[in-house]
Amino acid sequence: MSDLEPTFTIGIEEEYLLVDKETLDLCREPPSTIMDECREFCEGQVTPEFLRSQIEINTKPCRTIAEARSNLVTLRKAVIDVTERYNLAPIAASTHPFASWHEQKYTEKERYQILARDMQAIARRLLICGMHVHVGIDNDELRIDLMNQFVYFLPYLLALSCSSPFWGGEKTGLYSYRLTVFDAVQRTGIPERFVSFQEYERYVAILKKAGLIEDATKIWWDVRPSARFPTLEIRIADVCTLIDDAMCITALSICIMRMLFRLRKNNQRWRIYARMFINENRWRAMRYSSDEGLVDFGKGEIVPFAEASTELLDLLREDAEFFDCAREIHRMHYILENGTSAHRQLQTYNKAVEEGGKSSKEALCEVVEVLVTETKAGT
Repeated sequence: MSDLEPTFTIGIEEEYLLVDKETLDLCREPPSTIMDECREFCEGQVTPEFLRSQIEINTKPCRTIAEARSNLVTLRKAVIDVTERYNLAPIAASTHPFASWHEQKYTEKERYQILARDMQAIARRLLICGMHVHVGIDNDELRIDLMNQFVYFLPYLLALSCSSPFWGGEKTGLYSYRLTVFDAVQRTGIPERFVSFQEYERYVAILKKAGLIEDATKIWWDVRPSARFPTLEIRIADVCTLIDDAMCITALSICIMRMLFRLRKNNQRWRIYARMFINENRWRAMRYSSDEGLVDFGKGEIVPFAEASTELLDLLREDAEFFDCAREIHRMHYILENGTSAHRQLQTYNKAVEEGGKSSKEALCEVVEVLVTETKAGT
């Protein structure tokens, strides 16, 4: 067992949707020069996504939460400034409130062409965006061990990041509808438990030999060993509309990872529960966000999220001090009190309809306007 402290570097990926500032609908064919200008400003940290109406940013590997925040702000601002010249704006939300997936066009890139060919209608429905947090762990066996334990906390991160309550102009009744779309894709969801990195490599090798995947980047679990970097990539979160919320998810991710490493150093570990149990909380996070609590499987009962979050913060106190991110992880209390992006979207919609007498389409447009404003906040 290695006691060497991992690098615990931090990387953040965010995917945005590009909207026309006049119609507030998605821009299905943004000018190609947008990507060129973004790359020029951001040193290659901005890339196209599967659909042309999407754009992705990737921070550099960062040593501190403060550095990660600074880089994220720079990238968001660059995308905002560039797209504004074309009367467009990015929204950091995992679904657009009323855009139709039938009308979107995918990016002309070989990887995406293969994806569209292989998955057909499933791929065409992928009008969703997410946030990924990379945590640097430069030991193969340690990555697998921590991944096995980290899955317990995935529903917590989802519940705090929900930003996809609408789909195709309808209220879905869920706070994170995004995952219902993504779960139709093979090799998504909660990962299997692996006893070693070698077992994980055997799993990947079998899929490659059978011609099912070209490489491990085609494995899209909620948390996975990155195929490109020595990191664990946490992929469950909806993209956070507010930068402060995004940094809360980032800080929680790295603090939980270090807490699990501390347990390992003391010959302890977090209890590993069956996937079916984790999936119960995953569903509750999708459906209710933090409103109805999560199941404490040790107690065998549903615990209010505020109670569970207080216990989690107590566990992470030492790690928050180590990473100098107490403010960021305590943002959890603010989110619980004021709601996620999904809560605010629904409040905006309901107020416009019930108090403002607006039509459903008018109310949805107001939601998009709020998303544009909030995405820009803090940049």
